[in-house]
Amino acid sequence: MNDASSAVTPAPEDARRRLRAQAVARREALDANTRAGLETRIETHLDTLCADLSPGVLAFCWPWRGEPDLRAWMSRWQAGGARRTAALPVVLERDHPLVFRRWSVDVPMAVDRHGIPYPESGEALVPDAVLIPLNAFDAAGYRLGYGGGYFDRTLAALPMVAIGVGFELGRADSVLPQSHDRPMDWLVTEAGVFRPGVDQPRNSR
Repeated sequence: MNDASSAVTPAPEDARRRLRAQAVARREALDANTRAGLETRIETHLDTLCADLSPGVLAFCWPWRGEPDLRAWMSRWQAGGARRTAALPVVLERDHPLVFRRWSVDVPMAVDRHGIPYPESGEALVPDAVLIPLNAFDAAGYRLGYGGGYFDRTLAALPMVAIGVGFELGRADSVLPQSHDRPMDWLVTEAGVFRPGVDQPRNSR
């Protein structure tokens, strides 16, 4: 039979993999000038949101596969107040929550199996807020990471504000969230600041 009733609907996980791959490919294809302009707008919106939230410990992720590079912004944010501490995540065990360690430009770094740097030592910190990269994401605040589930486990274990950060090119109608997925508390893109399910974007120019 070739009628519509016999059409095969892709499995949710296949659809999620396709959304992730498409979003990453579009992101990696950005030229340098376009990327720089988008990142500048994201940084402006992060300034506004973090001024409102006033975190003492703010975690972020080392840029990978074309993600927004927030290292310079994090250094400026950290220099803006004596009580501000920047942190990076560390994977100590598979299938466990992430650990966060203090980061600054002079902290000794190690490299994980993906080639991503992380602080090689230091006490474990509990961030007040964490900037989480977005591959594909939707208006409800759900995101697609890389499939490891690290941030879902971490957000379930630690009381911190989750701020998804990414480019609008990753926005989807739905990322088909699974039961264990944790939505972001905030979304920040070049288009503005969004509170999923509540606000329209702010500073959207």
